[in-house]
Amino acid sequence: MLIKISRYIKKNRKLLAHILFWIVMLAYYMSSKWTFESNKILLFEKTIFVILVQIVLSYIIIKLLIPLLLSKKKRFLFGLTCLFIIYLTYVIYIAISSYYIVPKYPEIFSLRSIPVFKERITNGFAFLNNIPSLIFPTIILIMFEYYRHQKEVLTLKEQKKTSELEALKNQLNPHFLFNTLNNLYVLTLEKSDDAPEVIDKLSEILDYILYGCNEKFVPLANEIKLLNNYIALEKLRYGKRLKINFEYEAGNEANIAPLLLLTFLENAFKHGVRQETNKAFINIKLKVSNETIYFQIENTKPLLSSETNNQKRISIGLPNIKKQLNILYPNNYVLELNDNEQKFSANLNLITNV
Repeated sequence: MLIKISRYIKKNRKLLAHILFWIVMLAYYMSSKWTFESNKILLFEKTIFVILVQIVLSYIIIKLLIPLLLSKKKRFLFGLTCLFIIYLTYVIYIAISSYYIVPKYPEIFSLRSIPVFKERITNGFAFLNNIPSLIFPTIILIMFEYYRHQKEVLTLKEQKKTSELEALKNQLNPHFLFNTLNNLYVLTLEKSDDAPEVIDKLSEILDYILYGCNEKFVPLANEIKLLNNYIALEKLRYGKRLKINFEYEAGNEANIAPLLLLTFLENAFKHGVRQETNKAFINIKLKVSNETIYFQIENTKPLLSSETNNQKRISIGLPNIKKQLNILYPNNYVLELNDNEQKFSANLNLITNV
């Protein structure tokens, strides 16, 4: 039984919230006039009719006029229609009061000066004075609806960011995995004694990618270990043809988005080392200072097909990195790319307290 009630409440939460709102409004009106009206039954009837009129007015404005007029930028027509609907509900309430409530309680209203129906509905000053009390619940409901809508928009934006980020990671991981497996394949064909070390490094990298970087931010030390493992694998492949230098000063509590720096390193190998027939170099510097991560990477460029190589560089990894930065570090990063005939370099500054 309790489970059924819980399911019903969850399914009809919005309806129940509106019912509760009008019950609260009824209690508010009753309590505010309780000491001024001796006949409590009359007070209850009058309040019920006021609430019914306000319910009709509120949902006509919220469910009809706002979607049909205001949301389509027809502001003048919306204002004019609202004023007409408010006046119409005012007339309805005056009619109920004049032709039902007053005749039902003649002994009470005989002592009061009550204008006739026509005089009441043609009195513009009286109508304007009653507008705030008529639309008071409508304004509250509109505020609630606006808050709920903004909350939904923020939730959808967050879901969109998460989906985009996962899509970007899924683009990075297969790219990296392909490069590493290709290295292992070459060493296996050569029956190299370095193959077991490659497998060990590869297992550490895959374990980290699958289980260690599922959070939005991870310790920078973990990313440094990932970069070192990747560098170790590539050193086995390129041998003396590659000169690589990795200098880092990382704070113990610094965090960073996972796999962010790996893309720069992948691009450096793919476009700066793999196609270089002579000796190639990669220089990497990483430092944390004043809640900012400074990352710099530079690599040699092949003499042949530099223009085509540069176009590939732009088309593969760097757009992904920029998208990821825009999602995770909006307005909190600076990325500078420098490209000349001899080398390519990237300088990234990240504010970590985001």
